[in-house]
Amino acid sequence: MPTAMRLVTWNINSLRLRLPLLEKLTTHLLPDVVCLQETKVPDPLFPADALRALGYEHLHYRGMKGYNGVAILSRHPLEPLPDMPNWCDKEDCRHIATMVHAPQGSVELHDFYIPAGGDEPDPDINPKFAHKLAFVDEITEWFSARDSRRTVLVGDLNIAPLEHDVWSHKQLLKIVSHTPPETQRLGRLLDTGFVDAMRHFVPPEEKLYTWWSYRNRDWQKSDRGRRLDHIWVTPDLVPELSGMMVIREARDWVSPSDHVPVMLDLSPA
Repeated sequence: MPTAMRLVTWNINSLRLRLPLLEKLTTHLLPDVVCLQETKVPDPLFPADALRALGYEHLHYRGMKGYNGVAILSRHPLEPLPDMPNWCDKEDCRHIATMVHAPQGSVELHDFYIPAGGDEPDPDINPKFAHKLAFVDEITEWFSARDSRRTVLVGDLNIAPLEHDVWSHKQLLKIVSHTPPETQRLGRLLDTGFVDAMRHFVPPEEKLYTWWSYRNRDWQKSDRGRRLDHIWVTPDLVPELSGMMVIREARDWVSPSDHVPVMLDLSPA
């Protein structure tokens, strides 16, 4: 009987800079699949040899210089999905998708890095926020038209949707990442046919964060976090959900990302 497939999603905030942390994560968790966001590396400079040396024989990635970038690293064969949309008509390397052919059963995997949206939550005066809202709307329309099965959606979605996904619901209602236009849209995207796998394990009334600002000198003491990183699954995968962990200690690693990895185990039902 195949064992669990362990999947990790992580906004690594520069893959080449934090390769040692990825090695530490690999040794610590032994993941089968790692989905990265903000790799910040153009494809010709992607460190494929170093990643294969860590055991990730199968790679799928899209990157650009200095910004954005997504990558899927896998011990199992990958079959990239063809003809993925060019969201908002921008070639900004924010999404890749592939079939993961694991012994436990193949799954369709989407790795997203949704735009952060800038500082002002008004699409009329802030083009970055307008782009963010349009991006989520386009994803929602696309998934609404699909019959998704055995599908996992992960990534830095840059939205903390629930009251206890942020350190202060009242104080952050007008702060980009937790405003009603964003949280309502993310809810509609979830409703296209997904289950929030993290909240399957941690009840909505409990605090759950994956990001702490670099501006917080003592991030653990203040604990002003937000849950910006997500793992969703289609309902047919819910019986296979067997474990989830936010790797909170990674925020204290040397030269850390401001996001921490999130791990999910899928076991054959």
